[in-house]
Amino acid sequence: MKENSPQISVVIPVLNEEKYIKKVLTHIKKNARSGRILEILVVDGGSTDATVAIAISLGATVISSDRGRARQMNLGAKMAAGELLYFLHVDTIPPLNFDTDILNSYVNGFEAGCFRLQFDTSHPVLRFFAWCSRMNYQICRGGDQSLFISKNLFLRSGKFNESYIIYEDNEFIGRLYKLANFTIIPTAVKTSARRYRQKGIFTLQYHFGVVHLKHYLGTGPEALYSYYKKHIAV
Repeated sequence: MKENSPQISVVIPVLNEEKYIKKVLTHIKKNARSGRILEILVVDGGSTDATVAIAISLGATVISSDRGRARQMNLGAKMAAGELLYFLHVDTIPPLNFDTDILNSYVNGFEAGCFRLQFDTSHPVLRFFAWCSRMNYQICRGGDQSLFISKNLFLRSGKFNESYIIYEDNEFIGRLYKLANFTIIPTAVKTSARRYRQKGIFTLQYHFGVVHLKHYLGTGPEALYSYYKKHIAV
């Protein structure tokens, strides 16, 4: 990769994620190959466990934030020095050469995109939904697929809407589809199916479908969060 290639700031919002933070930070360093990862910003929403200590011990920069993933990601983007932002959930592992794939996509004219999805389970229902992530349609998007975006486009887009306590990724990506060419990189991140294990695959997928439908029909962020608290939150 050329020395004048854009630099990447990885932004990971966290809250009490001591079980996952070590794994994701280790794999970021292990799977990056371009030499263009400028920084890893762990944006903490007030953890009371060992999340922050583990992140610091592994060389990440920890930023303290008010709680709320949209708010945390916006703060991470504001503090980021890289020309490209890579938003990653703490329980999602990027593939080998993910950084090179992001840079190649950017060089080829894409200011925003994500990876395909793979769950850490072989359950056929989740395998089907993961397969759908290869299709470049807004309905197939989600935060677990991670997101790269140029900082310039991020600022032009209006950033994450902090009114959304949940569904902030989907709402934001929906706006990106209208502003820029969005690409799906043909390798997969691997994400944890922990919520499906906790709630049940069919039950959780049903409620996620209801949330999508409610948003499509114009339901606001507060009502979406109320539904989430009642039916999805653990």
